Amino acid sequence: MEATSANLSSRDRMRPLRYLWRVPLVLLHIVLAILICAFILTWSNGVMKNGREPFAHRAIRLWSVLLLRIFGFRSRRFGTPLADPVLFVANHTSWLDITVVHSQRAACFVAKAEIAGWPLVGWMAARGGTIFHRRGSNHSLASVMAVMVERLRAGRSVAVFPEGGTGHNGVLRVFHARIFQAALDAEVPVQPVALRFARQGRRVIDAGFRDNETFMGNVIRLLGEAPLDVEVHFLEPVPVSADGRRRMAEASRERIALALDTDTPA
Repeated sequence: MEATSANLSSRDRMRPLRYLWRVPLVLLHIVLAILICAFILTWSNGVMKNGREPFAHRAIRLWSVLLLRIFGFRSRRFGTPLADPVLFVANHTSWLDITVVHSQRAACFVAKAEIAGWPLVGWMAARGGTIFHRRGSNHSLASVMAVMVERLRAGRSVAVFPEGGTGHNGVLRVFHARIFQAALDAEVPVQPVALRFARQGRRVIDAGFRDNETFMGNVIRLLGEAPLDVEVHFLEPVPVSADGRRRMAEASRERIALALDTDTPA
């Protein structure tokens, strides 16, 4: 079942009050992010050693959890993430999706190249190990795939959004199969991850971008929203098939779609 927040927002008298305390906290949290990027991510190689999570990974997870809390989101995990290295594939509806995954598990993300040029955000993304891809460029994709394979073979997990962009109104778009080749080349498992916004167990479909909504417009709207759960469902890994990238993509999409459309306990 699905729900929207439009009707709730229209009669939400607490919205102005939420801005009063959330906006200053967001600004302070950005300062914390700068410190983490400048002093922690500089010396950490981000690789699990002897089963122990690197300090940089713990810092990223804590920062992500706190950011979600500032926005009124409670992060909930379902299922168990595989041990590094693994290729995580997730649905994509919001700029928050990377933060949602990082609240449970640190990983290198593949993101659109335009983000690299965003003031401050681009720098922080690069410090966090983001791999930038220029959409529509086969040369860029080949370079991205090579970096993905390199990091996976080095023991680092990589997370991607196979839809190739953000979806709207709860629609899960077709998954591009070529990105799954990185897992085959690096010989690592593929684990689908369903990212789901919910209130009282029911899916909320407009917590991500609405049609024609800008990044800042979405940030401002969400800062005033009533509390939500953000669910991270680590699903059953898909069978790896050397001649079946399309089957891997379709199986991942089917498992994510099922998790998105199933109500969860409140």
